Amino acid sequence: MLIFINSCTQDNYIIEEEEEGVTNPENNNVKGFYLLNEGNMGSNSATIDFMDFSLGVYRKNIYATANPTMVKELGDVGNDIKVYGNKLYAVINVSNFIEVMDLKTAKHIGTIPLENGRYITFANGKAYASSYAGPVSIDPKAPLGKVVEIDTLSLSVMREVTVGYQPEELEVIGNKLFVANSGGYKAPNYDKTISVVDLSTFKETEKIEVGINLHRLKKDSQGDLYVTSRGDYRDVPSNLYVINSQTYQIKKTFNIPVSNFTIDDDKLYYYSNEFNYNTSQSTKSYGIINTNTEEIINNKLINDAELNNIRTPYGIAVHPNTKDIFLTDVGDYVSMGFVYCFDKNGMFKWKTTTGNIPAHFAFVYK
Repeated sequence: MLIFINSCTQDNYIIEEEEEGVTNPENNNVKGFYLLNEGNMGSNSATIDFMDFSLGVYRKNIYATANPTMVKELGDVGNDIKVYGNKLYAVINVSNFIEVMDLKTAKHIGTIPLENGRYITFANGKAYASSYAGPVSIDPKAPLGKVVEIDTLSLSVMREVTVGYQPEELEVIGNKLFVANSGGYKAPNYDKTISVVDLSTFKETEKIEVGINLHRLKKDSQGDLYVTSRGDYRDVPSNLYVINSQTYQIKKTFNIPVSNFTIDDDKLYYYSNEFNYNTSQSTKSYGIINTNTEEIINNKLINDAELNNIRTPYGIAVHPNTKDIFLTDVGDYVSMGFVYCFDKNGMFKWKTTTGNIPAHFAFVYK
């Protein structure tokens, strides 16, 4: 049963675990995906859902059921979720920790303190997580951010390194860690660099100047980096760049707005929902880029009219096996959201309700 508790001051939605059959069972090597719902800041409403492909069943708010004694359940603002080994890691931003769970059951294993944590990645038995290293506050004197190195066996912080202002997504290529710095708390004086960290010394060795207010950062199969700039929401538009991770040079500037993207089998699937304060309007666009040729091969992502029902696209993922495309819709950011599934040709398959602000996917293999 889905329970809604409506306060007189604001709309709060508390979701008990619920199962819904949404599609036919699949028989492949992908068990399903976890979906992290961010929840509104200050409401302690971050939740985790699980889509079980082998049963065709979508399960909402599994963390609360798996961990009934946890105070405030998952916490305040879920910002990233990743799988590594037999553990599931969720970065809980405003609650200032990384929640570590058993991959199969989502049961609590431990927490790693991290002030204003943002994103996480893994390499060689270590986790690397970005942190704003300060409170949630727009402040021209906001401190430089940092990245912490975590041992995935002991779940303890081993080392940390100072990077740029308000660091976001990060990637490991070889013996180097790349971190996109936004400077979002220092607007309009945004950061515009990618920090390069040597993993042997855990020191920042380079800064690659790219564009203002960097956010998304992902590597392709050739070791190049795709990074987004959010612009200033007024006169400088969002953009997408390709960086050579060996020479640190910008290989290509796409001059297209990109809010979020995922890379699968040498294809980059993206959407943009770019807001501009001058017009008070948001503009949506979608597309696919071939990362081998670095060319846009499709200026559409979905070929079904169902796409028009997505009010505010937010999360994006591609099924590693079937190539189904998943998009989340956060709507008005207050009520429950939706996850939509389209097949590899962009035709609608199914949708279901999620928690508040569905955002981040993590696939699980059998």
